Amino acid sequence: MNGTGRYAIESGSMSVFYGSFCAVRDVDMRVPTNKITAIIGPSGCGKSTVLRCFNRMNDLITNVRIEGEVLFQGQNIYDDSVDPVEVRRRIGMVFQKANPFPKTIYENVAWGTRINGFRGDMDEMVEKALRSAALWDEVKDKLQQSALGLSGGQQQRLCIARAIAVEPEIILMDEPASALDPIATLRIEDLMKELSEKYTIIVVTHNMQQAARISDFTAFFSVDENRTGNLIEFDETEKIFTNPSQKSTEDYITGRFG
Repeated sequence: MNGTGRYAIESGSMSVFYGSFCAVRDVDMRVPTNKITAIIGPSGCGKSTVLRCFNRMNDLITNVRIEGEVLFQGQNIYDDSVDPVEVRRRIGMVFQKANPFPKTIYENVAWGTRINGFRGDMDEMVEKALRSAALWDEVKDKLQQSALGLSGGQQQRLCIARAIAVEPEIILMDEPASALDPIATLRIEDLMKELSEKYTIIVVTHNMQQAARISDFTAFFSVDENRTGNLIEFDETEKIFTNPSQKSTEDYITGRFG
């Protein structure tokens, strides 16, 4: 398998264990470049666990073991020679709950690039990132104010600006709009569509309508009798929602279970 070009990231026989418990088994996914891929499925099926595998965020959890491989740029990111910090710079993450640093709006965006040794025009970089996150016009006169004073939706867009400031190639989003009101949610969705022209986006969502609205591809996970998550189906979103190949996918989409 080749991780460059058509596919942004590819997992091969990827399984995740918490101690002796298998949380997710044998995930084979090829995530297309510069598209939005949604991960859906019932609670406990391992959606967030899979997402965190794609930038080694699970390394930060004790007693976790990953089997199989995850290819990015043709290299297995779990190879011993790969620096997980570099992986997380190139594969950014936006979490369910907005988590701005208790710093100024400016410093929130500048922080990551600064620790990565950025030597360019910081003001220009901050403005560019905030514009990319559709936030500049709302905060350009408050850059030295605390980020904690922003609304929830603004805080989440700030976290997106912070993620893209270090110029990643992939952005992972774990239910980025679940804590937001409908108007703020639509702004995040519109932003994701804009960003997908430049970045590959993988988003976990429990919202079927959101997945149908924003994504190009959808991965449906379910959970078996052992509470282990399994990838049931992965295809273009339109096919998943209108003509899925698996009955369990159809049952979940139509609300018969989950």
